[in-house]
Amino acid sequence: MKKGIFTLVILSIIFALAACGKSTVEKTETDQTEQAQTEQAPADSLQLLENEKAKEYLADPQGRALYYFKKDEVGKSNCSGDCLANWPAFTQEDFAVQEGFDKKDFDTITREDNGEKQVTYKGFPLYYFAKDQQVGDVNGQGVKDVWFVVNSETDFE
Repeated sequence: MKKGIFTLVILSIIFALAACGKSTVEKTETDQTEQAQTEQAPADSLQLLENEKAKEYLADPQGRALYYFKKDEVGKSNCSGDCLANWPAFTQEDFAVQEGFDKKDFDTITREDNGEKQVTYKGFPLYYFAKDQQVGDVNGQGVKDVWFVVNSETDFE
């Protein structure tokens, strides 16, 4: 009888250890998958988000939508003063881009009004909208028919 109980205890310990070992392997595989995803999309990467109103659009690394102003010119911002208060310039210079975008399409200009650098996409300055309060907000889409979110198919003409 004692041998039977001893055998059952040993078998129980073996099964418990085997179960623990399996969960560790699964956790390691999950950690490796998460690490690979992080390597593909660095924390400082621009994001491509989607919204019913705006469809696909470009956002900064924190998820805030990026806009362009139809009245701007290549290499020149025509938004200053009150306009700039409502449409702050996107100034982050060091970032990665999503698949479908070419890093060469991004550059900077020096603003004439305040001398600060502003990021451009295909030569056009990029902005935020002050009324976008959280990730997913695209409240500036189509404002006065001159403000629009940016995506890989944006046509500035």
